[in-house]
Amino acid sequence: MPKVRILVVDDAVVIRRMVTEALNQDPDFEVAGVAANGKIALQKIDQLSPDAVTLDVEMPEMDGLQTVREIRKTHPKLPIVMFSTLTRRGGEATLDALSAGATDYVTKPANVGNVTEGIERLRSELLPKLKTHCSHLLATSLKPKAPLSSQIQRSIVKRSKEAIRPIATRRPQVLCIGTSTGGPNALADLFAAIPVAFPVPVVVVQHMPPVFTEALAQRLDRLSPNACCEATEGQRLEPGTIYIAPGGKHMETRREGTVFRIRLNEGPPENSCRPAVDVLFRSVAKCFGSSTLGLVLTGMGQDGLRGSEVILEAGGRIWAQDEESSVVWGMPGYVAQAELAEKILPLMNIPGELLRQFRNRIVA
Repeated sequence: MPKVRILVVDDAVVIRRMVTEALNQDPDFEVAGVAANGKIALQKIDQLSPDAVTLDVEMPEMDGLQTVREIRKTHPKLPIVMFSTLTRRGGEATLDALSAGATDYVTKPANVGNVTEGIERLRSELLPKLKTHCSHLLATSLKPKAPLSSQIQRSIVKRSKEAIRPIATRRPQVLCIGTSTGGPNALADLFAAIPVAFPVPVVVVQHMPPVFTEALAQRLDRLSPNACCEATEGQRLEPGTIYIAPGGKHMETRREGTVFRIRLNEGPPENSCRPAVDVLFRSVAKCFGSSTLGLVLTGMGQDGLRGSEVILEAGGRIWAQDEESSVVWGMPGYVAQAELAEKILPLMNIPGELLRQFRNRIVA
């Protein structure tokens, strides 16, 4: 099959060279062209018809955000992966770009002086995202096939044989959410569409680096009637509050008598992620048992699959976002195909379903 053609847009020559080298080392890709700013990029998109674009956030003449908006006027489906610095300004600009229509993002290598390390980081972080967003152009499909462990298979059979209590009697005491690619916009749409405060705490793992998660929490706090914050060590879980796991740290819940608190740690990554959804889901299942409602939203990979199994074993429930409304149907796709999801819902339907779960307990 023909190679996937990428337009590389960055005002820094060294970054353009590193991205080009990383792409050239993979047989699935070729560099369609390079551009030093957004204005040149728009011209080259028309000339070269690339399959995807890597786009710097901060550039002279026309920055990344302006460029995304212009691209989306004429190319609504063209994959755009933003390149941003690991700074507060970079995080806010990246969230703006995602809201404007960018598909995904990666952070720039911190030490551009070490070109070899930078190229390896791009190979491990950028290339898998490009392959996911351009999977329809590749010979092998990257859609989840949800390999089931024998433990999950046994659990499915066991659950099918057991009498399940009516859903109406199982009011959740906590909502835990896991998401990755496409998550910032999905979370914004979800929380903005719920006009009242949750009667339970909400704990969220969004795969993002440090600094970015703080910017995300502040953005969600502005959109929702629920308070939203980046979680801190020892913080008490309260109804009507959304807790975002900080980038670079696993987030867990712990029970201390009648009080539930946040616990953070820097343990080994799981599913190549820290924070990891599986870590959060396991801890919530241990604390809240059958009163747990888990929600797996859009994202690459299968983080959340094992944690969802643990929640179900504890008597809780799992919902998953459907394929059509997901940017990437990886995380929710694995959960759905493993038959762990009680409901598989379009994103736009999830707020209403949540409100129905909490009816008679909502305080306007």
